[in-house]
Amino acid sequence: MELIPHFLSGERVPHGQTRTGPVFNPSTGMQSGRVALGNADDLNRAVMAAKTAQPRWAAVNPQRRARVMFRFKELIERDMEALARLLSVEHGKVIADSRGDILRGLEVIEFCAGIPHALKGEYTQGAGPGIDVYSMRVPLGVVAGITPFNFPAMIPMWMMGPALAAGNAFILKPSERAPSVPVRLAELLIEAGLPQDIMQVVNGDKEVVDAIINHPDIAAISFVGSSDIAHSVYARGTAAGKRVQAMGGAKNHGIIMPDADLDQAVSDIIGAAYGSAGERCMALPVVVPVGEETADRLRGRLVEAISGLRVGSALDPEAHYGPLITAHHKARVEHYIQMGVDEGAELVVDGRDFELQGYEQGFFVGPTLFDHVTTKMQTYTDEIFGPVLQIVRAKTFEEAVALPSAHQYGNGVAIFTRNGHAAREFIQRVDVGMVGVNVPVPVPVAYHSFGGWKRSAFGDMNQYGMEGLRFFTKTKLVTQRWPDGSATGNNAFLIPTMA
Repeated sequence: MELIPHFLSGERVPHGQTRTGPVFNPSTGMQSGRVALGNADDLNRAVMAAKTAQPRWAAVNPQRRARVMFRFKELIERDMEALARLLSVEHGKVIADSRGDILRGLEVIEFCAGIPHALKGEYTQGAGPGIDVYSMRVPLGVVAGITPFNFPAMIPMWMMGPALAAGNAFILKPSERAPSVPVRLAELLIEAGLPQDIMQVVNGDKEVVDAIINHPDIAAISFVGSSDIAHSVYARGTAAGKRVQAMGGAKNHGIIMPDADLDQAVSDIIGAAYGSAGERCMALPVVVPVGEETADRLRGRLVEAISGLRVGSALDPEAHYGPLITAHHKARVEHYIQMGVDEGAELVVDGRDFELQGYEQGFFVGPTLFDHVTTKMQTYTDEIFGPVLQIVRAKTFEEAVALPSAHQYGNGVAIFTRNGHAAREFIQRVDVGMVGVNVPVPVPVAYHSFGGWKRSAFGDMNQYGMEGLRFFTKTKLVTQRWPDGSATGNNAFLIPTMA
């Protein structure tokens, strides 16, 4: 059975692994491989090599670092189908979704190819008599990324692109549930011309996460995962003197106004709620129709649309979505469905009994729909992270705005309406970090940035875009004067001024 190893100093390192974890094919339910589970020694080996090599990489001019990003992009495009298949078999998302996973990460790499412009500082000539002031952005040194299972390509690229382009060395700890694609990305970076010690992959579990937090030579940590763990990583990492951005969970709402284009809204909601089996932090698991008539019409249309969904294996080109990541996660989602029933929500469509012929051991849950969900229910307050859509009925626009604003998560929200005034009011008043207007999954393009509010994000800087580059760099300010030999007197003990 294949062992997915660490990737250290430009090569796969399978030897010396005393601990391994299982890797599954979620479509079949069968174990497909083992992944090395590292420890503090493995991490230290990676950090020491990266620390030694990083100053040389930082000294490479930005144009040459940009060329590595260009070449990396070309290699990913060359290997797109192989990468998508590898991702689908190990994660369970269908091939089209895997291509999307890779492409959204690739957009950030494209942005990072413009690193010479993005790193330019500011300059003031003549700030004082014969004095010029300028700033520059410099890398932090060795930085780390801890990524989740649900986007094995996109989120690592969100982190590694800005970090590497800015001149840092990067240590990646990917999810042990889907480790193959991250290792392959590291190999492609080396093929693209990145020095071999600058990109390291240490597979593992909590032991490696703890080692990253505790390592004195890691200057910054970028994290994506559940909110409880994100908060812990943020608190412990900042207490250790590190810069930390930690993205957590979500419970995104879609507000359906009475004037919404219901055909478009239903199509968008179905894709946003059930795509990738709901295993997205930007999924849309809650819809809020405004008014009973809107709610009744929406419910009927959703039931009709759900009946047309095809759940299939990850390699089924006709499938809309595939299995969940593990048997444990499947059981967790089914537990939440039963909890919703017990809490008094109306179970309109039940996906728990879904079985796929020929894949009876796969980790599948069919599309599930609840109506008459209330804000007091734990199934509403918690992130289910599965193919479960909940209808929370609102009487008024005011109530609809209040629902996502009052929720513990604040990642994304969308409003569906033809009314520009209503949309503008919603944008201004809703207490959520990313807002879509007739856009169900408002993930910003690569030259903006990604980040939620409240328990969806901890830290002051968003991911990718200029925010991501600022996270992985620090500002150095220079005030300079070149003596012309005409200075008189001794003012060395005075506070410098620009007068």
